[in-house]
Amino acid sequence: MPVLSLVVTTNRMRNFTAFLSASPCDAFALMAPRREGDTVRVTVFAPGATSVSLCDGQGEVVGPMVLEHPDGIYCGKVRTSAIERGYRFAVAFGERVEQWDDTYRFPSMLSADDTWLFAEGRHDEAYRFMGAHPREFEGVRGVHFVLWAPNARRVSIVGDFNHFDGRTHVMRFHPACGLWDMFVPGPGPGTQYRFEVTGADGARTQKIDPYGRAFVTPADSVAIVTADSYVWQDESWLEARRDEDLYGKPISIYEVHAGSWGYDGACDWARLSTTLLDYVVELGFTHIEFLPVSEHPFTGSWGYQPTGMFAPTARYGSPEAFKAFVDAAHQRGIGVLLDWVPAHFPSDAHGLVRFDGTALYEHEDPRRGFHPDWGTMIYNFGRAEVINFLVGSALYWLEAFHIDGLRVDAVASMLYLDYSREQGQWLPNVHGGRENLEAVAFLKRVNDAVRARFPGVMMIAEESTAWPGVTGTHGHWGLGFSYKWNMGWMHDSLTFIGKDPLYRRHHHDQITFSMVYAYSEQYVLPISHDEVVHGKGSLVGKMPGDDWQRLANVRAMLGYMWAHPGKKLLFMGSEFAQYSEWNHDKTLDWHLLGEPAHRGIQRLVSDLNRVMKDEPSLHCRDGAPDGFQWLIADDSTNSVLAFARHAPASPTVV
Repeated sequence: MPVLSLVVTTNRMRNFTAFLSASPCDAFALMAPRREGDTVRVTVFAPGATSVSLCDGQGEVVGPMVLEHPDGIYCGKVRTSAIERGYRFAVAFGERVEQWDDTYRFPSMLSADDTWLFAEGRHDEAYRFMGAHPREFEGVRGVHFVLWAPNARRVSIVGDFNHFDGRTHVMRFHPACGLWDMFVPGPGPGTQYRFEVTGADGARTQKIDPYGRAFVTPADSVAIVTADSYVWQDESWLEARRDEDLYGKPISIYEVHAGSWGYDGACDWARLSTTLLDYVVELGFTHIEFLPVSEHPFTGSWGYQPTGMFAPTARYGSPEAFKAFVDAAHQRGIGVLLDWVPAHFPSDAHGLVRFDGTALYEHEDPRRGFHPDWGTMIYNFGRAEVINFLVGSALYWLEAFHIDGLRVDAVASMLYLDYSREQGQWLPNVHGGRENLEAVAFLKRVNDAVRARFPGVMMIAEESTAWPGVTGTHGHWGLGFSYKWNMGWMHDSLTFIGKDPLYRRHHHDQITFSMVYAYSEQYVLPISHDEVVHGKGSLVGKMPGDDWQRLANVRAMLGYMWAHPGKKLLFMGSEFAQYSEWNHDKTLDWHLLGEPAHRGIQRLVSDLNRVMKDEPSLHCRDGAPDGFQWLIADDSTNSVLAFARHAPASPTVV
């Protein structure tokens, strides 16, 4: 053999070895078809094959292929004219012969605009090409896979189409934007896959698709290729929503954990679309708000440690089943809100943590990148591609699932760099302050994006501090949310009514103080899941006295809540005064509805919702000072309050 030929052959064998061993290599340069004069050299990896032949586009054999590496790499040459209309491989496994397309003959499907905007951090709809999307190229159907892993040495797609073998589909790298992509012919909707990432640190890990739209089980990284085939029937709802006054309409939200609501055992979308919707309509709530339904590995996190920011959890059914639930809700006049968690993510090895062997989605420094309260990682809000990811997640839920609003979890933890940290455990911003300027910019951007694309959709902040301008866009610090949870009202009201009546006279200011700041923001009054867990007791359990007095106090509390300015939110079980704390591992205590006292409280909630809807004075001026008037505010001796609610051209309610 001539020396030059020996060198070329040795180099090719070395490259093949790198390709097969998950070492860094330019897989497309090695495996893609290459013209050599009037011939084309083609290469295929077919482990376990007994022989491979090259066929033209019609499946006719045009030439044999030679085994060049014992692990199963076959090469062959053929005249260009023989395959000018395409080619395939006939791969024999004994007597069984399979027809394969050549993955490496397909060019990148990424557009220059997409890669440029993505790298700039200005691609709010990157989910349209990121992840896995069924595509057709030159008459060949398959799936286009795209992943962001700029520091990875190598990325492969592994799935049920290649026996999860990371040697077979090594992706193409785009250094300018850090994306890897590949079109894989053959797979389609239902294909199971994940990514094998060889990180900058040399470690090889099976990783989740950050943009995955469905997963096989909650606890692993195997995603499912999906296609949007659902036919919606809620056009009239969406049309009306676009023209609605967000602040002048009655809003009464029933907060639900889908896995433990469980009336008649219902805990999947198909059954909830009848049982839960029947219940909500009967009680007169205007909206359902679900604790996070984004895919999450640990059930005990209630969804607040998500790994799949674009995927409904597999616990309750498929994405199509969830769409059907939302569609059914809209057709029955019920809005659907979701808790959405952009503040942090879990440290599960298959998730986003050190995704490409570096701190990619999180900060490297734990003083910025680790949350001590929840043991989770904090997103790097200063990184453009992370903002693409998070803004895209919000828009995707609204677009793909027709969601009517997002309640953004743990906003306070995002706004303050020293949140839940002692001196020396946090890093100040560039001005030396405690405000997280990057998080502020992110929240403004996501709210602006939602407002521009989805008029009538609500963005609700769970924010527990006095940060100015959380709602609206006024002022330098305005964040642009539609509503903010009124945590001060909740805390003061529950503390006051939980005291023995004998002592309430000494704390009368707790029940009136909320009106001092009632118009500083647009508020939702929440009695949420956080108030009925972790030893806090149920709503009725917070009340003083015997059972009769406790139930009477619940009725008083609910009446006060529905009469007070602000939209309403009540967590499941509180509407019939469940005695026990909420437990995500069991359903609500529905048997209590067999007792008249508990059934009566449920009927009270229904009546309060009906009156609130029927009386404009109780809802249309919630955020305006002229909608409220104190009549008696200072009778601390008797703990008596009296006030009037006003609305233009409507009767005053006292």
